[in-house]
Amino acid sequence: MKPKVLVIGGSGFVGKHITKRLSELEYPSIVPTRHQQRIASIEQNRGSTALVIHSMTQDSMDEIVKNLQPNDVVINLVGVLHAQNILPYGPEFQQAHIDTPMYVMKSMQKFGLKRYIHMSALGADQQGPSMYLRSKGVAEERVKNSGLDWTIFRPSVIFGQDDSFINMFGNLQRYFPIMPLSGADNLFQPVAVQDVAQAFVAAIEMSETIHQSYDLAGPEVLTLKQIIQFAAKKQGFSRPVISLPKWAGYLQALLLEKMPGPTIMSRDNIASMKLPSILSQGKANALSEIFGMTLTRLDSLLK
Repeated sequence: MKPKVLVIGGSGFVGKHITKRLSELEYPSIVPTRHQQRIASIEQNRGSTALVIHSMTQDSMDEIVKNLQPNDVVINLVGVLHAQNILPYGPEFQQAHIDTPMYVMKSMQKFGLKRYIHMSALGADQQGPSMYLRSKGVAEERVKNSGLDWTIFRPSVIFGQDDSFINMFGNLQRYFPIMPLSGADNLFQPVAVQDVAQAFVAAIEMSETIHQSYDLAGPEVLTLKQIIQFAAKKQGFSRPVISLPKWAGYLQALLLEKMPGPTIMSRDNIASMKLPSILSQGKANALSEIFGMTLTRLDSLLK
């Protein structure tokens, strides 16, 4: 009998693809959510059960985990992209990237579960240039010291038909005749959400992935400018991209932080881009070398 899989953050972009993959392979899953309206979409996958929670605390995590069996599996995908600009990282990053994994791991230790699969980010480092990368780096260190049978995945930017990255920049360009852009030459190695989901699910029963950390990246290295141009192409038009100097990019990010509505870009995003989000030179691509995949290209979104 296959283990049950608790997917923390399973109603988000990556989580939806992971729960779909789990369903296809007949793993039963539990997906906690604070949003009543997401129950139907979660439970459309055969074997998936939505569990409504009111807050993410140690007590609420204990209530969930205590009903699992020791051979069951926990996947943690919780993450946010923006936080208040406070050193070493804002409270939103503290809560999502550090506190939540600690609640999960402490509950697992308390009730005897061992298998834990954790979502981090390419470039995560406690001494990293951004709050985002520093908070992710702290979490990685705590995972490694947990005593659990952990696996850490560190993806570059993740793309898919329903992502918020490619689609956001594509929609923005609908309303602007030109696209001013900071960090136009920064490098990324975009990875397909279905490839990431396949790796997470495959790792459940691959004992060789225990106590391993894997950088996940796609088959091509692209500049941010190339990705933005692709985002416009996906929407069916073309816009010139104007590269901004660093000081102008910083001011642009500050302005976007202050605008009403969801944050599009922040100063911390600019800081994260100081590091290329690509595989280290000479490093094997885990998706192909460990998990045996044929990597999905960004232009697959045009099909």
